[in-house]
Amino acid sequence: MATVLTRKERERTERENRILQLAREMLQEVGYLGLSMDRIAAEMEYSKGTIYQHFRNKEEIILALANEALETRLAMFERAATWPGDSRTRMAAIGAAAEAFVERYPMHFAVEQIVRSSSIWEKTSEERRQFMDACEGRCLQIVGGIVRDGLSQGDLELPPGRSAEDLVFGLWSLNFGAYTIISSSGSLKENGITDPVEALRLSQNRMLDGHNWRPLSSDVDYPGVMDQVKREMLKDE
Repeated sequence: MATVLTRKERERTERENRILQLAREMLQEVGYLGLSMDRIAAEMEYSKGTIYQHFRNKEEIILALANEALETRLAMFERAATWPGDSRTRMAAIGAAAEAFVERYPMHFAVEQIVRSSSIWEKTSEERRQFMDACEGRCLQIVGGIVRDGLSQGDLELPPGRSAEDLVFGLWSLNFGAYTIISSSGSLKENGITDPVEALRLSQNRMLDGHNWRPLSSDVDYPGVMDQVKREMLKDE
């Protein structure tokens, strides 16, 4: 049964959502250094004390925005994981979700990068940090579950002493690092990288082929699968 909020609770939620929306817009316009509690209060025509009733500092606001981003990514991962097919195909669907998230929510991804700075992280509440860790952990569990499906079904082989989590970490590092470079570098084309997303897809498939995760990319058009997932399953995201 859904919880019925009181009028005061609804107003508080609406005000908090408005604060976050304004903060997101300010980050886009003036960056982290230009964001301030004073500017948010002035824009909303509230006292600064009212803003502090919701968030104790601007770092807390940024972490709240990052948690929104992670919730969005988690929902996309959960949806992509249900794509029909073998484990390698489902992993391609997860890759499509990661790709679609960055393409459709570039500010979400940017906020995630900002909040990982220790100077910001240390000023935020334990409750919000735990929420972020839980969302991030759930995304990794989804990917790990598909890896374990591949192992149990005999589609995938790992070297002795290596775990499913090792492969998950490799994929995570490859994706996060690549999208960080793509979103922050303005000189990729000048350096001969004309299609970084295609290059990332190729690297992912070469990595999984190296683990002999079948069917191999020589037998299945996984980039085509990713395009189909984005077109059919994630079109409403």
